[in-house]
Amino acid sequence: MSDRSGAKAKAKPPAPQRVAVRKTYKLFIGGKFPRSESGRSYPVQNANVALSSRKDVRDAVVAARAAVKGWSGATAYNRGQILYRVAEMLEGRREQFVALGVPGDEVDAATDRWVWYAGWSDKLPQVYGGANPVAGPYFNLSAPEPTGVVGVVAPERPALLGLVSVIAPAIVTGNTVVVLASPTEPLAAITLAEVLATSDLPGGVVNLLTGRVAETAPPLAGHMDVNALDLTGVADSELAADLEVAAAQNLKRVLRPASPDHDWSADPGLTRMTSLLETKTVWHPKGV
Repeated sequence: MSDRSGAKAKAKPPAPQRVAVRKTYKLFIGGKFPRSESGRSYPVQNANVALSSRKDVRDAVVAARAAVKGWSGATAYNRGQILYRVAEMLEGRREQFVALGVPGDEVDAATDRWVWYAGWSDKLPQVYGGANPVAGPYFNLSAPEPTGVVGVVAPERPALLGLVSVIAPAIVTGNTVVVLASPTEPLAAITLAEVLATSDLPGGVVNLLTGRVAETAPPLAGHMDVNALDLTGVADSELAADLEVAAAQNLKRVLRPASPDHDWSADPGLTRMTSLLETKTVWHPKGV
């Protein structure tokens, strides 16, 4: 082929083939995305996912404890605003979760659950606290307070809705959490962590670990700076019993595993929120 002057036109070189940027699925600790300190990963859902170690559990508890004061000291209204922001961000990334294999109706239900718990943030103290009738010239007032750091074993399925259903009720009342994600379907959990990281949620309020629950749950249950333990996703009855024994070392409050046929799409009720609260009672004299 030649141009009008008779000179041969140079053929264009083939365009270089682009190498896709493969995603690395890491942990979520203290608002950051570190690799496991062990350097390990495991193949699952056509991806390599960080395999958490005991040291990662300890690091996550440290981050959760550091976040307790600021998060529990925030106003209930502000916590509700942040949970609503999580719902907004999750709604905007709906197609990303669908691409990971999460059914669209599950993403919608998870989004609605964030909104539901956000609405309870400044109402629960009015329902769960109040003035108590006493004999004598005193006011006797009871008010709910967060337990502190909560260790959570998330249900394996549904990977997203189940995860949201154990995280949201724990943090809306001022607790911070260390969550062990579903070992078989962890991609929804890490992607949710990306949503949380861009939703004004302070670092350390939610810390998310992936890997083998049998390896990470025992050090979490036995950690002396964890105040409560939610065993919802523990399917092995022997492991659940061992975790309860470990939790007894510092009298952790324990939520027992959910039944295998639990309907996560049903009305969640208030139990998960109230189970992770302490009640402070104050006496104050009145009159002369």
